[in-house]
Amino acid sequence: MEIYHTLYITLLIVLSFMLLVCLIRAVRGPRIADRLMAVNMMGTMVMVMISILALMLKEGYLVDICLIYAMISFLAVVVLSKVYIGIYEERQHHMEAGKEGETDERS
Repeated sequence: MEIYHTLYITLLIVLSFMLLVCLIRAVRGPRIADRLMAVNMMGTMVMVMISILALMLKEGYLVDICLIYAMISFLAVVVLSKVYIGIYEERQHHMEAGKEGETDERS
């Protein structure tokens, strides 16, 4: 039983390090898609960490918290994706309008 406890602690430490790396990627970018992927990966790693804690502490309610966190994380990624797509489409629209204005001035 002690070997499992050591394994759980080791996994939590490794996941914490990976979570820190994803946080750095989420802050530094360079693109919004990279940031969005890092946030999604962070959410998944937190869910795995909560699941490991549920096994380690033998607490069933942590699985329920993990499921709720999964739903919230999924909704957050969907909302952020929609916002990103809206911003991208707006930029494309402005760029197309700018190109049309340039061709009108040259005529």
